[in-house]
Amino acid sequence: MSDRKNPPAVADAVTRRHVIASIAITFGSLVVGSRALGGTQPATKETPSTATSQTRTSLHYEVDFKASPQRIYEVLLDSKQFAALTGRPAEIDPKEGGAFSMFGGLIVGRNVELIPNQRIVQAWRPTHWNPGIYSIVKFEFREQDSQTRLVLDHTGFPEGESDHLDSGWKGHYLDPLAKLLA
Repeated sequence: MSDRKNPPAVADAVTRRHVIASIAITFGSLVVGSRALGGTQPATKETPSTATSQTRTSLHYEVDFKASPQRIYEVLLDSKQFAALTGRPAEIDPKEGGAFSMFGGLIVGRNVELIPNQRIVQAWRPTHWNPGIYSIVKFEFREQDSQTRLVLDHTGFPEGESDHLDSGWKGHYLDPLAKLLA
């Protein structure tokens, strides 16, 4: 895994909570990432941090899963199923405008748009970001034969977060979903 580096402006504002959250997420990524998947793997691969990735403010994934759109939609919006998937506490209000808190409160936000079995759009933020800073996460479900292509776009996050978020999406969402749905 690549080391996460903070840009100078952010490095000065690092709090103890930020350090603890980063360590917990990194440790979780290492544990989950070291397990064999035995199924579909994300279409992206890790690359070392570059100047481009440090200024990047969006991520895009397209991953096929052997499950219906309804199954994936339910896992992402049901507190118990999501907690079982990630191994961390989750509280998710599965309605438009509903709030969520995942990974034991490390990620919080609101459901902005919900189209059952087709799309989930969330205002999403790790709690170590500065107050009021949110990004947009969009999950789209495209049924293809007996599979579903999950198209995941994460946009509008602060510069310098790309590598960290990339490993988080893979280690805490995509890899566990592949294992669960295999």
